[in-house]
Amino acid sequence: MALTPARTMPGVLELLPLDQIAFQRMLDTIRRNYERFGFLPVETPVIEYADVLLTKTGGETERQVYFVQSTGALEQGEKPDLALRFDLTVPLARYVAEHERELSFPFRRYQMQKVYRGERAQRGRFREFYQCDIDVIGKDSLSIRYDAELPAVIYSVFRELAIGPFTIQLNHRKLMRGYFESLGVADPEQQMLVLREVDKLDKRGADHVRDTLTGEGFGLAPDAVAKILAFVQVRSTSLADAFDKLDALGAGPEALEQGRAELKEVLGLIRDFGVPETHYALNLSIARGLDYYTGIVYETTLNDHPQIGSICSGGRYENLAGQYTKSHLPGVGISIGLSRLYWQLREAGLVHTAQSTVDVLVTQMDEAQLPAYLALAGELRAAGIATEVVLEGGKLGKQFKYADRAGIRFAVVLGEDELAKGVVTVKDLRRGDQFEVARAELVKTLRVELEQAAAMG
Repeated sequence: MALTPARTMPGVLELLPLDQIAFQRMLDTIRRNYERFGFLPVETPVIEYADVLLTKTGGETERQVYFVQSTGALEQGEKPDLALRFDLTVPLARYVAEHERELSFPFRRYQMQKVYRGERAQRGRFREFYQCDIDVIGKDSLSIRYDAELPAVIYSVFRELAIGPFTIQLNHRKLMRGYFESLGVADPEQQMLVLREVDKLDKRGADHVRDTLTGEGFGLAPDAVAKILAFVQVRSTSLADAFDKLDALGAGPEALEQGRAELKEVLGLIRDFGVPETHYALNLSIARGLDYYTGIVYETTLNDHPQIGSICSGGRYENLAGQYTKSHLPGVGISIGLSRLYWQLREAGLVHTAQSTVDVLVTQMDEAQLPAYLALAGELRAAGIATEVVLEGGKLGKQFKYADRAGIRFAVVLGEDELAKGVVTVKDLRRGDQFEVARAELVKTLRVELEQAAAMG
């Protein structure tokens, strides 16, 4: 019988064990920081009803959705009514609307699960990927102060991940809409179309955006487009500079004034949350493509690696849950796309293969002594030391080679000589040396060695 080639579809991140450990440790760091700020865990199903997912997304996102259909339904020609979630925010809105009476508000949740999008297959773009989200949902209202708290959480996460200097960049959709209105772009639908084009500025360049906005379909006046392009070039270098540049926009419609006031309040509060001014800034080009954002929007970039693009994004949404409930449930959230971030960091040499989660390998010198090896391993595990036992024997050199390739740092040897002397030989495969230790002192000695190894990274 012919063999089926072993293969995966393009656009998935499948890692070898030591890379998976490094990825998992990033997940653990993110989770730890989310919980440190008082966020609670939630999980939602991978599959949702299609009409629930696609209530408020925009055509471009809808084209990327994976629909789900059983074989029986396909045979009967039924239209698929299920789909894989493409983000975690829309399922969250459904979750809150469905469980509204059982939740305490403001509802603070974190969610770290996979999502699915029909991305075009290319390096660094994934069809299946982890998102690590935090959101705060209010009942009837939600203070703008929460919009300032989320950057403080993200600052804590990326500082602990130690992946280099980064900047959390902020803008406000109302500020942008108000500015467009002041230039004669008053229709909300046209404003949204302009927002989407502006959001492509970094990818397609100013010339492309200018030609699109002045061309057929938009027909904006060249001087209005010139002002829009000047507007989206605004960046700040400090909190005072951000205030000055917001003031320099001049008076405008209500939306502009509200957006400016909220941005000033949030920027000041971020400083009060303890985020250094060097780590956040105003960036009036940020729009975020999804239609459900209505207020503050965020993107985070690595200062030394701008080619990576945004590593974390999100914003305020006032009406997302309004598709599912008559209750007013405004929210603000931010998301780390971890699969893409990990891949990009690894490509840039900013993360490296981790050591194994196994601390010690108990080697086998004599099959007759297997009960002694198992007892030794049990003692180490009881002391919190992750331990693997060689169960099939073989040459000692081969066992050491296995431990080294598997990323296990310490191998312990309990042969006839060691048993006779009441000692254990410990081989440090990273340093390439070995030493003897009294059997009764093994746990204490290995703890010290492991603590020193952890301290040295």
